[in-house]
Amino acid sequence: MRVLPTRVLNRTYLRRQLLAERLPRTADDIVRHLVAVQGQEPDSPYLGLWARSSAFQREDLTALLHDRTVVRGAMLRGTQHLSTGDDFGWLRPTVQPMLDRLAGRLSRVADPVAFTAAAREILAAGPLTRPEIARRLTARFPDVDLSGLTLGAHLRLALLHPPPSGTWGHRGRVTCVLADDYLGRPLADGAAMETLVWRYLAAFGPASAKDLQVWSGLTRLAGVLAGLRERLRVFRDEAGTDLYDLPDAPIADPDEPAPVVFLPEFDNAVLGHADRARIIRPGDRPLVTPGWSIVRPTVLVDGFVAAIWSRRGGTLTVEPFRPLAPGDRAAVEARAACLLEFAAPGDAHEVRWA
Repeated sequence: MRVLPTRVLNRTYLRRQLLAERLPRTADDIVRHLVAVQGQEPDSPYLGLWARSSAFQREDLTALLHDRTVVRGAMLRGTQHLSTGDDFGWLRPTVQPMLDRLAGRLSRVADPVAFTAAAREILAAGPLTRPEIARRLTARFPDVDLSGLTLGAHLRLALLHPPPSGTWGHRGRVTCVLADDYLGRPLADGAAMETLVWRYLAAFGPASAKDLQVWSGLTRLAGVLAGLRERLRVFRDEAGTDLYDLPDAPIADPDEPAPVVFLPEFDNAVLGHADRARIIRPGDRPLVTPGWSIVRPTVLVDGFVAAIWSRRGGTLTVEPFRPLAPGDRAAVEARAACLLEFAAPGDAHEVRWA
């Protein structure tokens, strides 16, 4: 069985994540390829799309959210993501068992079926914020605190958050609507596990069963991959872990050049695997994910995370993990200047090193 060194996995991963070269891809094509784009912070998907497409403009994603081509809601791991409306239709039912288990631990509702029916009835009247939903549920479930009611509705019901939620710079009121009402069609009836595997490997492969589980939030997927093994290619990493891949997906040359890339907080590229050594060097992971659900914005140099960054207005600060070569430092500054042109076009620009 062929062993794939870390650098081969890195260059292959850059290709799969559309980070090896910025081409004029459309925003909906990128969202579709990535399956679901991290969307906890409203600006992050915009920055992630800009990192992957030379043609992307902020209004592109905003328009897709308004015409419902792209939607925002709880998906993978119970966190906010953006996906195409078509993909939400099969993805949310596929991860729903995991969301139900999570709701059972966090919301402590005695009768989940009655709770879900009541929440759906309340939301049938139109868009509501999560606090409004919880307050209306209190009369029917007085023994459950407001946070439990909020989490229960968020996890048990397939809800979407219409614009301006999820649009650039929006930090205000977030409303919820029933997904099937908003999309104008019912969601899929049951899980689409094979679709999940194929789509994940196209954007994140080669990958292990544990990688797929960490990305999706689902468990016991080793058996699913074992059932598909004859239709997949199987490699191993340098630690001996089986890595599954699509039968015709290319494996990159480890000597391919890699551009400097600025990724936003919570980007898919740094959260797509249990073993993140293909993009984060050993020992650096706590600098990127220090805990408390924090995933910092990162800078890729030669394909690997080499720094974190932050922006306040027109000032962008780069914090490298170790000294950079002069050529790499200049390339980081040049890319940072381009990012500022995109994110803060009306401000005076400055790149700082910390």
